[in-house]
Amino acid sequence: QVQLVESGGGLVQAGGSLRLSCAASGSIFSFNGMGWYRQAPGKQRELVATITSGGSTNYADSVKGRFTISGDNAKKTVYIQMSSLKPEDTGVYYCTSYRVAGKLYTYWGQGTQVTVSS
Repeated sequence: QVQLVESGGGLVQAGGSLRLSCAASGSIFSFNGMGWYRQAPGKQRELVATITSGGSTNYADSVKGRFTISGDNAKKTVYIQMSSLKPEDTGVYYCTSYRVAGKLYTYWGQGTQVTVSS
């Protein structure tokens, strides 16, 4: 069983910064990648950023230049530093991880709320 636990969400003013953390626990040696998605009220969940075990990163266009993802595959942790936050960044941020072992396994955290006030 794999569990992902996010932390670091909260309320911040526009232009501010937040850092989210996610730690994985359970019977798994490592992941092929980890990342963050978010879901705003009334909208579908969308990709924010991902990072592979090799360090390759991918960002949504809307966060490029403002967010930075990092991770430690050995520690099974992933972080996202969010700067220059905008009200449209408001939503529930979900940590995710995946591994390929014959088939694709994906795991999700419970989410942490990020609210950016104008």
